[in-house]
Amino acid sequence: MINQKITVQILTNAISKNQIAHAYLFAGPRGTCKTTLARIFAKAINCEKRKEGEFEPCNKCSSCSDINESRALDLIEIDAASNRGIDEIRELREGIRFSPVRSKYKVFIIDEAHQLTKEAFNALLKTLEEPPAYAVFILVTAEPEKMPATILSRVQRYDFKRLSLNDIIKRLEYISKKEDLKVHDEALRLIALSSGGGLRDAESLLGQISIIKDGKISLEDVELLIGSVNFAKIKDFIDLMVKKDKSGAIKFINEIHENGYDLSEFNKGIIGYLRRLLIIKISNDLADLLKEEITDDELNILVKQAEKLEVEHIKKWIDQFLSSQNTIKRSPIPTLPLELAVIESF
Repeated sequence: MINQKITVQILTNAISKNQIAHAYLFAGPRGTCKTTLARIFAKAINCEKRKEGEFEPCNKCSSCSDINESRALDLIEIDAASNRGIDEIRELREGIRFSPVRSKYKVFIIDEAHQLTKEAFNALLKTLEEPPAYAVFILVTAEPEKMPATILSRVQRYDFKRLSLNDIIKRLEYISKKEDLKVHDEALRLIALSSGGGLRDAESLLGQISIIKDGKISLEDVELLIGSVNFAKIKDFIDLMVKKDKSGAIKFINEIHENGYDLSEFNKGIIGYLRRLLIIKISNDLADLLKEEITDDELNILVKQAEKLEVEHIKKWIDQFLSSQNTIKRSPIPTLPLELAVIESF
């Protein structure tokens, strides 16, 4: 598990000491391996060969094998996004009355738990209040604020952290090596940036492009697939803005469009770039906030650009490109919202 050290440590200690609670809440951003850890936890507490004081599942016994092959009768997974009603929870309550078929614990993983209906939550609450000794519930959600307080008060809560850029890049490098993929460093970095801190999304994108491209994967390959534009290109565009070169900036936008890049993604890139400029312009002490997002060389470029701008200029540009983001998809002429943003920025 990546970047979830405290959560993993507490759970492994609980397994080692056989101090298993009846209900857990795994909360955090998407793609941070919440459901994966729930399955590993279920495997560990039911492992037939795990010795006293240990926490790692053996991955060889029949219980571990059943979970690995998705045929474990004592591991019940419910997707609350599509099974959110009271009937499903009533079925769960009926099923919980029966002891585990072959394991010590009967584990119920409820994914997207925040999507359960009010009636379903009430039914679940009754089960959580008096669960049988062999039952373990793991509620998984990316939106814990939508969970009722009555449910939250009856679970052990673990908050998963968003993965850092470096964490994701290291994982992608590991996968690339294992799969014998030759991926340019900047391509891996752009994949990681595009994932929004979600490892699952990053791995999915890497898998997708590895199918399309046989052999080496370049930065340009990733750009064209996701429609995103790298730091260097956005830097060139902002240079034109700094020079007040409206004609050059509009020409740049049209070239980006003609080359097949997604203008919505390009606009998001501009907004993100301007945000970094604003942070640096406010105070160099805030530059530490950007260390996970950019390299030292890129930071130096931003610092030099920020010296040529005033805070009010950057704020105005951000407002204009935020406004264009809302109209790009609806515009009959794709480039028009960005062209207007350039014109109205001066």
